Amino acid sequence: MRCFAQRGYYIVLSTLLADFRIIFERDPAARNWLEVLFLYPGLQALLLHRFAHKLYRLNIPFVPRLISYIARFVTGIEIHPGAAIGRGFFIDHGIGVVIGETAIIGEDVLIYQGVTLGGTGKESGKRHPTVGNNVVVGAGAKVLGNIEIGNNVRIGAGSVVLRNVPANCTVVGVPGRVIYRSGARVDPLEHGSLPDSEAEVIRALVDRIESLEQQVQTLQQSQPSLVSVLVASGALEHASDVPVQVASSCQLKDKTIQQFLDGAGI
Repeated sequence: MRCFAQRGYYIVLSTLLADFRIIFERDPAARNWLEVLFLYPGLQALLLHRFAHKLYRLNIPFVPRLISYIARFVTGIEIHPGAAIGRGFFIDHGIGVVIGETAIIGEDVLIYQGVTLGGTGKESGKRHPTVGNNVVVGAGAKVLGNIEIGNNVRIGAGSVVLRNVPANCTVVGVPGRVIYRSGARVDPLEHGSLPDSEAEVIRALVDRIESLEQQVQTLQQSQPSLVSVLVASGALEHASDVPVQVASSCQLKDKTIQQFLDGAGI
C-alpha cells in the first residue's frame, strides 16, 4: 500500500515538474522560476485544475466546481474539473480560454489565449474534443464537439474546427480545413506562419477570370472576317447575332475551389 502511495506522489510530482519546465521551453519571455510561478495565469489555472480534477474523480460535490470558479475569477481561464489534461500542458497568456467537462488533452499541448475546447449542443456523454500529443492551438481558435485531433496537429489562429483532424496536419480557416505539410518541421511558436487557404482560392479564381478574358479576346479578334462573310452571304442579318462561346474546360485548381465551396477540406 505504501509503495502505491509513493508511486502516486511520484506521478503527481513529475507531472507538475513537466508543466513547469514546458513553460521555459516554449516561452522566451520566461526568465526565472519565481516569475513563472507567481505571474503566469496559465500555470496557476492548471495547478488549481489538477487539484480540482482529483476531487472530481473522487465524486466530491461542489468543491471541485468552486475551485474552478475561483481559478476563472483569478486567471480568466475556465477549465471544468472533469477535463482530463496530460503532462506538459501550457496555456500561453490564457485570457478567455475555455475547456469543457469531457475534454481530453494529451501531453505537451500548447494553446493560446481565447481558445475554446467546447461542445456543440446539449447532448449528454462525451461532447468535447479529444486532443492528441504535441498539438498547438492558435489564439482564438474554436474546437467544438466530440471530435478527435491527432498528434502533432497545428490549428491556426481564429480557426473553427468541427471535424476530426488526422495526425501531422495543419488546420486553418472557418470552417477549419486541413493543409498537409509533410517533410518540414515547424517551430511550434510560429503558429502565425500558416498557409492562407482563402487567399489561394481567390488567387485561383482571379487566374480563371484572366484566362476567360484572354479566350474572349481571342474569339473577338478572330470573328470579324467570318462574320462579314456570313452577313454578305445572307446567312446572318446582323453581326450582333453571333454568340460568343467560351471554352468550358479549365485547368486551374478546380479541386481547391470545390473543397473551399463545399467545406470539405477535412
